[in-house]
Amino acid sequence: MHSYEELSAAERELWDAYPTGRPVDLRTGEPEDDPEGGNGWGPDRTIRATVVAALLRGAHPGQPGTAPALRLMGARISGALDLDNTEIGHGLWFEECWFEHGVSFHGASTRSISLKGSRVPGIDLTTARVEGRLSLRDTVVHGALSLLNTRVSGELILSGATLDQPDDWAMFAGGLVVEGALFCRRATVYGGMRLLGARLPGGLHMERARIHRPGGVALIADNATLTTLALSEGFTVHGAISLRGTQISDQLTLDGAVLDSAGSMLDCTQMRAGVFVYTPAEAPSGLIDLRGAQVLTIRDRPDAWPGTVRLQGLTYDALTQEDGARPSSVKDRVAWIHRDPGYASQPYEQLASWYRRIGHDDDARRVLLARQRHRRRTLSRPARIWGHLLDATVGYGYRPWLAGVWLAALAVSGTVAFSAGTPLPTQQGRTPPFHALVYTLDLLVPVGGLGQRGAWYWTGATAWLAYAFIAAGWLLTTAVLAGVSRTLNKN
Repeated sequence: MHSYEELSAAERELWDAYPTGRPVDLRTGEPEDDPEGGNGWGPDRTIRATVVAALLRGAHPGQPGTAPALRLMGARISGALDLDNTEIGHGLWFEECWFEHGVSFHGASTRSISLKGSRVPGIDLTTARVEGRLSLRDTVVHGALSLLNTRVSGELILSGATLDQPDDWAMFAGGLVVEGALFCRRATVYGGMRLLGARLPGGLHMERARIHRPGGVALIADNATLTTLALSEGFTVHGAISLRGTQISDQLTLDGAVLDSAGSMLDCTQMRAGVFVYTPAEAPSGLIDLRGAQVLTIRDRPDAWPGTVRLQGLTYDALTQEDGARPSSVKDRVAWIHRDPGYASQPYEQLASWYRRIGHDDDARRVLLARQRHRRRTLSRPARIWGHLLDATVGYGYRPWLAGVWLAALAVSGTVAFSAGTPLPTQQGRTPPFHALVYTLDLLVPVGGLGQRGAWYWTGATAWLAYAFIAAGWLLTTAVLAGVSRTLNKN
């Protein structure tokens, strides 16, 4: 405990001001007020951390009816400010202060905390409870910001702050609960941000923020629960983003974001989101993993996707484009699926299901035809040959009109071929006149008969040609019937 007599002039001013919450401003109004040079501030601007701690622990509570608060500006805090497990009944505000050592509120219970425009080596709020707002606006933290299992009843504000812990976690906030919103607008982070299992009902807002952790995970919020995740308006990240199993009830937006990583860029496996706005400033260099994600609406720009996008298991109810962008064609969407390495049927079926749901049955059939062509590349050589034949003749049943074209072409070619010779009658004197066109149609149509195929026959190579026409007729007629049935069923 400090006696009043041993306090410096600056400490006495703070001691006297605390019981009524009167601000203490030690700034001079000169350029040297910049906290970056706070280490050089003299005794007239120096407050010992033990004096601050003593006040916050109730050493000078003041008279009944007053509202104590610590409001300090332009001070140099010497020593380590240790408030572990302390119950602080009043708010504390530091503005443009310089801290010699880190600040610890480990396990503390406190009112609002504000460090604005200050410089501090590190802040530990592990398991702390803040009944009010926690603000580090424009503050530089040269070390780790620990918010492990911290609970904040108001907003957590890191807007304009700089977290400087390169090659490590600059913000360690697993299990963080913020009942208001977490604002990191215009923040700069050197190191990673770890928010495993965080609960942010007010959302995480990182517009124009920058995170630098090349080669590592820059932002991890696996299994977090939040309403909105705004990584937009010039948000820039050098490193990977992991949102595995994250629950986003409203919107995840990367509108205008800059994603720069040579490795795994954006991991959204098993994510749940209302709207996924994917319109970054340009296509990122790394991959995007959406396997098993469930999204109500994807709003994107086709040219913004990277070379590799994992889509197996992704489900969505709607696909829309960025405002003013060219509408995506079926070709664009199939090309999107082709960015997934390997073959999987589900992405095609999901896309076709969406086209059918909006009444674009022809587009759905184009998608399913593309699925068959993609699958063909995974088959054995004989199966690939057979697939090419089915594709060329009937489009795997999704283009039945091709069979009609082939039937017409065979009817013309058969008429020409069979007109060049004379067949033999099956029964002399009892056969109808030979007509090459009718005979060809009789070969191609397997059901019923026109009286020509049974009345005339060929020998030699022409006989084999007739057999080939019969086989082709069975194949093509079956395909036509299947196509008609598919069209009638709206499949």
